[in-house]
Amino acid sequence: MNAEAKSSFIDLFPLFAMLTPAEKVQLAQMMEHKVKPKYSFIYMPEDASDYIYFLAKGTVKIGTHSTDGKEIIKSLIHPTAMFGELGLVGETSRKDFAQALKEDVHIYQLRVADMKALMQTNFELCTQVMNLFGGRLVRAEDKLESLIFKDARTRIIEFIKDAVVKRGRRVGYEMLLRHSLTHQDIANITCTSRQTVTLVLNELKKSDLIYFNRGKILVRDMAKLS
Repeated sequence: MNAEAKSSFIDLFPLFAMLTPAEKVQLAQMMEHKVKPKYSFIYMPEDASDYIYFLAKGTVKIGTHSTDGKEIIKSLIHPTAMFGELGLVGETSRKDFAQALKEDVHIYQLRVADMKALMQTNFELCTQVMNLFGGRLVRAEDKLESLIFKDARTRIIEFIKDAVVKRGRRVGYEMLLRHSLTHQDIANITCTSRQTVTLVLNELKKSDLIYFNRGKILVRDMAKLS
């Protein structure tokens, strides 16, 4: 990947907006472009946490497995987001896995040591990274509260609405979400079962609140989806 392509990506990445031109050149020299095939793992539990990653194309899921082997998806990563960043705050080996979904993913990887060095010379970058960690903590607390206080149907509907708001596009009076998730993936995100996800989606479709097929969900009216 040439320097021009790296520089173009850095300019698109919100986290690096405060870098000086010289710092952006330095960052481009330190970053390495990788393409990971669909369904492949970017890292696995027990791997060394010596790199952080920036997603340019595709979707990555971050997850773990329960003691009985069930997959739990902690988050979905979409383009211009950072992941695998816990090495910046002391993690030495991975606790989670990062896996590409149903298309090849393009990532830029950066050594934790190089990111730390850049943060030491740019206080605003350091502040932005800490804000990202704060946002991650808030989302984790929100998910915990959802598991405690909300039933499975509510969690599934809220996941759909949140995904549509963040990544959907308006089509007339409706909202269209294109995604890479199976019903099992949605179940693993919402801590429900695949059967429950299928039941809720079919119920919403029968009520003409949504239409869905593989890779696409169309929400008829966001206000009525509840």
